[in-house]
Amino acid sequence: MSQPQKDRPWLIRTYAGHSTAKASNALYRSNLEKGQTGLSVAFDLPTQTGYDSDHVLARGEVGKVGVPVCHLGDMRALFDQIPLDQMNTSMTINATAPWLLSLYIAAAEEQGADISKLQGTVQNDLIKEYLSRGTYICPPKPSLKMIADVAEYCYTNVPKWNPMNVCSYHLQEAGATPEQELAFALATGIAVLDALKPRVAPEDFGPMVARISFFVNAGIRFVTEMCKMRAFVELWDEICLERYGVTDPKHRRFRYGVQVNSLGLTEQQPENNVYRILIEMLAVTLSKNARARAVQLPAWNEALGLPRPWDQQWSMRMQQIMAFETDLLEYDDLFDGNPAVDRKVNALKDGARHELATLDSMGGAIGAIDYMKSRLVDSNAERLNRIEAGEVVVVGVNKFQQGEPSPLMTGDGGIMVVDPAVEQEQIDRLNAWRDERDEAAAQTALADLRAAAQNGDNVMPASIAAAKAGVTTGEWAAQMRGVHGEYRGPTGVSASPSNKTEGLDDIRHSVDAVSDKLGRRLKFVIGKPGLDGHSNGAEQIAFRARDCGMDIEYDGIRLTPEELVTSALETKAHVVGLSILSGSHIPLVEDMMDRMREAGLGDIPVVVGGIIPDDDADRLRAMGVARVYTPKDFELNTIMQDVVTLVDPKAVAAE
Repeated sequence: MSQPQKDRPWLIRTYAGHSTAKASNALYRSNLEKGQTGLSVAFDLPTQTGYDSDHVLARGEVGKVGVPVCHLGDMRALFDQIPLDQMNTSMTINATAPWLLSLYIAAAEEQGADISKLQGTVQNDLIKEYLSRGTYICPPKPSLKMIADVAEYCYTNVPKWNPMNVCSYHLQEAGATPEQELAFALATGIAVLDALKPRVAPEDFGPMVARISFFVNAGIRFVTEMCKMRAFVELWDEICLERYGVTDPKHRRFRYGVQVNSLGLTEQQPENNVYRILIEMLAVTLSKNARARAVQLPAWNEALGLPRPWDQQWSMRMQQIMAFETDLLEYDDLFDGNPAVDRKVNALKDGARHELATLDSMGGAIGAIDYMKSRLVDSNAERLNRIEAGEVVVVGVNKFQQGEPSPLMTGDGGIMVVDPAVEQEQIDRLNAWRDERDEAAAQTALADLRAAAQNGDNVMPASIAAAKAGVTTGEWAAQMRGVHGEYRGPTGVSASPSNKTEGLDDIRHSVDAVSDKLGRRLKFVIGKPGLDGHSNGAEQIAFRARDCGMDIEYDGIRLTPEELVTSALETKAHVVGLSILSGSHIPLVEDMMDRMREAGLGDIPVVVGGIIPDDDADRLRAMGVARVYTPKDFELNTIMQDVVTLVDPKAVAAE
């Protein structure tokens, strides 16, 4: 009897990059030697938002959540001794996607590669940035045009490259229901295809559609998530056939990569995250007809800080055991014809179609950004409410909280810490690069780039020329800002209170009592200093504070400490809350506290939330921070009561 033919495993990746290009290169080469079959590059926040490492907004952010890439020299170092024509590289980059891809192409050409043979993906999804991740630069319409520029250029010049990766991952992280995740991601795909259709000949449109891929999230509700992926496959096929007339089934194939859910990883009993990650991986591997083409898994300790190489290796081994030790790849789809699965898939499709119809009535994804943002904030609030109420069990968080200390946390605290000296070293390299380049050639390239943007030309050829001329990330983005302007996204926090009342009556009475003593409504200024765009926590604090009766001031992401102090001064804040999840809390809070004292606001209590190790929390308190909150502090009502208590002594003294 012949053995069954095994499927090829998915691409095995880890999402990685930190501190410097040289250090990240060493990590990539080590992971490849351990059996990783593709690269997934994480860039730091200045690179993602179009700032050089020496920009004021980059302070404290350099090398923290990814690798800084300011110019061709950094890209060259990042892929040193890694032959790019033999690699499949995923780059998680959006607003600066045309630029980072240009640097990648320039580095590949330096290696002698035939760029038509390059394989990989650039995420290049700006719409989800407006909704959830916050690394946007320009307004939606010019951003959509740049997405199409990349796709058009790649189709002609880098045909094996996926020029756009519709990313629903961060939608789920921001609270999306499965139906919302399906609909919002598919609406993004529709917006991109609508923009691309006039750019190519009709006979080329089908192959162009085939290069659009997706990047999704798989959460802990295994059956629902698996059914969601089958719904994605069927709905995308339906849209491509019925809306665009793509007749070749291989051009309509839903191709996706996945990182399983990081939102559900817990700071409490973090070893439990290993089981969560494995269960979530099953949702995107067990169903053959909806199996991911590439999988990257978070590490068990990502709720604590930056994973170490060993932590990443452990996650990679999980994939390898599933792919090479089990018999998963030997069988046809295990769920075809299952009535329970079919019912769930159909229900998800119906819900997604209803949401898509709503978006279409608003002009599609571009016209419905404010609506989608508010829906995500509402859904996330409902999710948190259910966890607080115990309706959703999170093991080790709101149930089974007693346990043994984790032996994995000993020694270095279970995470890797980036040396603060890395930032100055990167700035020194950047200054040396500017000093050594041909300045006239760089300025000419910048002028050509600006002209291309102004004239509506495809920006990719001018961007590649600029990369070769030594232009920097900040200089490239400055041209885009200069031509198209800079966007400020919606916060999703409406002006009027919600109808939520459970558990809030006592806090509302406390807020009213303190406000009476103050002679006006308790003023809570909430802000996100630096470049961290993960706004979910700040939004939910603002959402709950408003529901408790506080007068909130929340202006969204990407503010300087100076701007936040000015806001506190002008609004006569009674308390200031800072949210920082990028690991940059020490320098940003230190700057903030100094400025508060200089402005005569030293007596205003400051609270800070983020992914903050215990030692750092002690340092923040020593700076004068009144309270420090981390992901383990999931009970928002407790935080609200803390805010009232912090302000109350001031109220007693009267203003």
